[in-house]
This record gives sequence, structure tokens and C-alpha cells, in this order.
Amino acid sequence: MARIAGVNIPTSKRVVIALTYIHGIGDTNAQTIVEKAGLPVEKRVNEMTDDEVSRVREIIDRDYTVEGDLRRDVAMNIKRLMDLGCYKGMRHRKGLPVHGQRTRTNARTRKGKARPVTGKKK
Repeated sequence: MARIAGVNIPTSKRVVIALTYIHGIGDTNAQTIVEKAGLPVEKRVNEMTDDEVSRVREIIDRDYTVEGDLRRDVAMNIKRLMDLGCYKGMRHRKGLPVHGQRTRTNARTRKGKARPVTGKKK
């Protein structure tokens, strides 16, 4: 089992797909990493040699912010907005949608389960 950036990536999948299991690496970045490492696209993780795994690991460490560092950066950015008291920070603090979505209906993911309001019936 290959361990890259603190994540056990699945062994039976292709390398391009398996790299997307790392937080901060999507389809495009995974494709770029495989090209930089000089691996064939159809290669599977369990077919990789230790040298190839170390090449991929080195590319990720050198060029990308992933996993814990990325999560910490995102959390610090959100905390900064909340401390500033700007509009986006207030929306984060209240647990409401941040990017201008409507909240009269369809905001259940951010707002949580609907709570009944007494005296609402007509």
C-alpha cells in the first residue's frame, strides 16, 4: 500500500484516480503529477516501484499544498474573515450560506434540519 502525503491511497486503482484521494489534488493536478513523474496513464498503484512512488511524493511535497497544511490555511482564512467581522465572516459565524444563495428555501445543508416555528399556520 502506497502512502503519500499521509494518506493511504487505494492500491487497485490507476495512479491518476488514486491521487485524487489526497485532499487538495483533483483530476487536473493528478494528471499533471503523473506527467511530471513520467508514469504511463494506465499504470496502477500496485504496479508502481518504490522509485516511482518516491518521485510522485517528491513532486507533491515540492509543488502542492495538500492535506493538513491546506486544511489549516483554509481554516485560518475563514477565521480571519470572522475576526474582521466582514459580511462573509458574519455568514460563516451564523452558519448561513456565504456565496449569495437564497435562504428562504433550499439552505438546509448550511442551516441544518428544519425546526418548526410555533404560530406559523394560517
